[in-house]
Amino acid sequence: VLWPYLLEFLVPIRFTGALSPLCRSLVHLAQKRQEAGAHAPLIQYNGNVHLPSPYAITTRLLVVSSNPYVGDGRGAASLRLLSVLHQDIHPALGQRWATAIPLLLEHLDEYSEETLPQEEWEEKLLMFLRDSLAVVSDNTWVCQLTLEMCKQLPNYNGMPLEKNFLYKCVGTTLGAASSKEVVRKHLQELLETARYQEEREREGLACCFGICAISHLDDTLAQLEDFVKSDVLRKSAGIFSIFKDRSESEADRVRSALILCYGHVAARAPRELLLARVEADVFRNMSQCFSTKVLGIKVETKGRALRLSLVQSVCMATQAICSSAHGGSFHLLRKAELGGQVGEFIKAEPPDSLRTPIRKKAMLACMYLLSTLEPALEEQVQADLIHSCLHSVMAVLPEPEGGQPPGAISGPPRWPCPGVGGHSRTGRLSFFTPYLDTMQALKDLLTSLLQRNMTPQGLQVMVEHLSPWIKSPKGHERVRALGLSACLLQFFLEHLQISALVPFHNLGLLVGLFSPRCADLWPATRREAVSCVHSLLYLQLGYEGFSRDYRDDVAEQLLSLKDGLVHPDPAILFHTCHPPPPIIAKRLPPDQLISLLLTLFEPWGGGGAPKKTGPGAATVMINCLLKERGNMLQEKVPEIVSVLRSKMQETREEHVLQAAQHSVFVLAAHHRAAVVSSLLGSPLPFDSHTCTLWRALALEPGLAAQVLGLLLEKISRDVPFKESRAFLLSSTPDRVATLLPLAATCALHEVASAPASGPAVLELYPQLFVALLLRVSCTMGVQPPRHLQAKAKERRSTSSGLASRSLEPCSSAVDALQAVLIRSGNEDVVQRMELDGGWQLLKTSAGHEEGVTRLASAMAKFAGPRLPLVMKVLFATKSSVYEVQRITSTAFLAELLSSNVVNDLMLLESLLDNLMAQQKDTSARVRRLANVALGSPDKVRTHGPQLLTAMIGGLDDGDDPHSLVALEAMVGLARLMDLVDAWDLRAVLLHIAVRIRPFFDSERMEFRSASIRLFGHLNKACRGDCEDVFLEQVVGGLAPLLLHLQDPQAPVVAACRFALRMCGPNLECEELAAVFQKHLQEGRGLHFGEFLNTTCKHLGPGRGGRWAGGPTHRAPRAWKGGQPQSQLLAGFSSPRAVAEPPAAAPCPPALQLLLKDPAPEVRAKAAETLGRLVKFA
Repeated sequence: VLWPYLLEFLVPIRFTGALSPLCRSLVHLAQKRQEAGAHAPLIQYNGNVHLPSPYAITTRLLVVSSNPYVGDGRGAASLRLLSVLHQDIHPALGQRWATAIPLLLEHLDEYSEETLPQEEWEEKLLMFLRDSLAVVSDNTWVCQLTLEMCKQLPNYNGMPLEKNFLYKCVGTTLGAASSKEVVRKHLQELLETARYQEEREREGLACCFGICAISHLDDTLAQLEDFVKSDVLRKSAGIFSIFKDRSESEADRVRSALILCYGHVAARAPRELLLARVEADVFRNMSQCFSTKVLGIKVETKGRALRLSLVQSVCMATQAICSSAHGGSFHLLRKAELGGQVGEFIKAEPPDSLRTPIRKKAMLACMYLLSTLEPALEEQVQADLIHSCLHSVMAVLPEPEGGQPPGAISGPPRWPCPGVGGHSRTGRLSFFTPYLDTMQALKDLLTSLLQRNMTPQGLQVMVEHLSPWIKSPKGHERVRALGLSACLLQFFLEHLQISALVPFHNLGLLVGLFSPRCADLWPATRREAVSCVHSLLYLQLGYEGFSRDYRDDVAEQLLSLKDGLVHPDPAILFHTCHPPPPIIAKRLPPDQLISLLLTLFEPWGGGGAPKKTGPGAATVMINCLLKERGNMLQEKVPEIVSVLRSKMQETREEHVLQAAQHSVFVLAAHHRAAVVSSLLGSPLPFDSHTCTLWRALALEPGLAAQVLGLLLEKISRDVPFKESRAFLLSSTPDRVATLLPLAATCALHEVASAPASGPAVLELYPQLFVALLLRVSCTMGVQPPRHLQAKAKERRSTSSGLASRSLEPCSSAVDALQAVLIRSGNEDVVQRMELDGGWQLLKTSAGHEEGVTRLASAMAKFAGPRLPLVMKVLFATKSSVYEVQRITSTAFLAELLSSNVVNDLMLLESLLDNLMAQQKDTSARVRRLANVALGSPDKVRTHGPQLLTAMIGGLDDGDDPHSLVALEAMVGLARLMDLVDAWDLRAVLLHIAVRIRPFFDSERMEFRSASIRLFGHLNKACRGDCEDVFLEQVVGGLAPLLLHLQDPQAPVVAACRFALRMCGPNLECEELAAVFQKHLQEGRGLHFGEFLNTTCKHLGPGRGGRWAGGPTHRAPRAWKGGQPQSQLLAGFSSPRAVAEPPAAAPCPPALQLLLKDPAPEVRAKAAETLGRLVKFA
């Protein structure tokens, strides 16, 4: 009775809930009829219009089978009913369904509602439908089935899954239809009747078009293009639509569906046909659908659904192109345009969440666009696109724990491990599932890009994209970046193919980037960092020629560190980075050391890692590498030192400054000369950081001594100054300091200022003291280098009153000398010089000799034990090409000779020899200083003849008879006369007297005074017993001596009184000697005329002729009263000059000349003298 009327309840949607028992009942009834032997079709319509057609039954049962487990397993029941009704649906299907349907039922038995892969199941059903259509092979039947399927589409408006599958079935049947008109007609109807506001229906429609395109590509594309050009898309694109939010408008939904249709068409189309159509028919129309024009203005909507449709379609289309046989060589002209649009979509995504799959789809689209298709994008465009992808994932905050807001993460979150925190499983999965999917898409993108360039350079490019995130101060960003890096390195290692041994040239850069993160605050970061370094070491082994399955014991030690990297204590973490540096140092090629070091220096300047571990971990690695492999870095020392200086300038962190000092110290232990040269190349004046590096070189006495020795060499290697004219018309050239000695002097000051440099300074004390003293002497009045003068002016003009470091060369040398004295324990010398003003005197040309003298005096008093070695070094400077240096050394030694310390230290002999050798110096100032020293009375008793000979040599100075050398010689001889043995003097009296007589009438008072006083000492030494030849000199000298009693200069008058008193005993006239002793005592007044008259009375005729018969003595020109006095002297002496006056003696020519002298005083005295002569005429 129930058969076949139960079939009427099979198709109506309202009976869907009872479908499972209905199908089972129908199966049971049908099997009963079959057992009864009925061979006719089970369904006898006989005009019963209420019974469903075979097409309706097939459509209904297939559609409900797509969701098989609902309604008490309606899928299995529906399939069994189909199997029973195969004869009624089509006679040709029995055999095929007899094998196909049991397989489908078996598949359902293997899964449950929760585990069934829906896409796979639907594909099996579509394959079943496709095979059935092929078996039927009847176009009319196929068209009828298609018509029925389209008719049933509205029935499933409330059932999106089933309707989506029905669309796929429609596409499958249209693909099997041979009538193009039928195909295009149904496609047109589908486009016109689709409910575009439903997302699942848009997807189903697109799937329908894609499946249809497998067999009817041209018709499908043509129908889509016709619809695109129709008025449907322009319904709401009026002028006023521009000014309202159209993100979810009806037109947007239609365009979204059409874009999806094009994507699915491209994905399903035959590959051999797609390449010719994709550019003009797919991408062009997708672009047209995405952006419309209103009044000629291109308007792009911002609807999320539209963006998602575009990225999905681009992804499907590009993937289809890449999978084709010629996809690798296919040139996609719209590649840049599509890449730009996808990049903009990624940027438009909210940075704080993963709400849609746009990121994932966009990255997949980027993967196919960038990794396979030609032409290659510009590097910057590609880099921007990759950066957008990275930023959209890296910057997304992780799910906070315990209800914290996203911005209040205080420590490393424990995601992506489910079950952590107080959130529900659904809430966690809502974050983790999109995150993991998006992260996987990003991994696929990066690995596909890397696969295009499997070279060290290609790997470097990818890591550089990740570098900002690896260095990020945010922990979750570092975790993600290092995780991606580990995947890239592992991928590179697994796919490494080396046909020839080539260098892994950027190993150092990569190791330097990852290794400091081994001590990161986040456990996940630490583990990933170790994995990265481990992969890099094996990559290096691969490039060295080792096989892929080779296991290196040293590299494997890194993996054992992973368990210790979970400790949260920063102090412990800091020590976990100690094992990796030796491992890396052993495996790193020498040519990679510098790149590794430079990369490790980056965290010192705030390179992004946490300050508690980033710079500290890098410091440990740097010092280990410098210690273990620093001997290979000589050529890179300037670069390393430069980086150290720049990093110190970038930060004020104390631990960074200490690390830099230790690094330069370790580096100098290997290459001290290179380090010194590099530091000397730093700009002058040295900034505080450069000074810190210089002082670091004093940490170890041995190294400090070597550095000081190198600096001494630099000071003496170049000339201390060069002469140049600031202006072309300058009258005299300026002395400008040379740069290298100036820098070395400043550096020496810094090294000596370090307390640890004490032992080194003591070791090189003599050389340091002498070099700096001579440096002071040759930089007096020397200007800084021109460019430094300009910089100093600029600083003064822009400074806010703060004193800048002095650039004055002489002051720099004095500062260095003071530092050496203080560091060597001679603070007393520095203080005495300060109290005496000696340091200021040293720096001036006028007071330099006095300053050197005071320094020598202070050294003799407070640093006597160090003088022997100092003097030894000073002796070697007597051949210096610079006169001022010879002057300085001679002045220093001269002062020492006057001190008792030279006797105590047994230095007298060598000191005298050196000073006497200096008497032959080409410089008159040096010779004068030597004579000053050699005139020391304290040394006469033991070295009288030597000193006497030296002094006499000074009288014979060849450059200028009236030079200061002769003056000092006369002063020195005067001091020595009373101390030298009479026997030693007797042989030289006459020579000295003859040599000094010309100075009696010198224009300079000092020479007159010194020579006359020395003449007195010569007479005193005779003690009344002189030889006749010397007596002749005594008598010949009486006239100038008497005359100079009226000298305007008191020192000369005093010297004359002394000399005449000493001459008296040698004149063989006791009365005259008495007169001299009586009238010429110091402090007694003298009437010159009476004195002359008395003196002349006691001169006998024989004696008078010896001095009065000669020419009239003339006084110096500078002495205005000298000539009248000389004529008065002649007048007094004339009456006693001859025994008998001659008759009619003519007037002497000399008097005639003086009578015509323009000076009245001279004419008066000449007349007085003539009057005295007339009395005897």
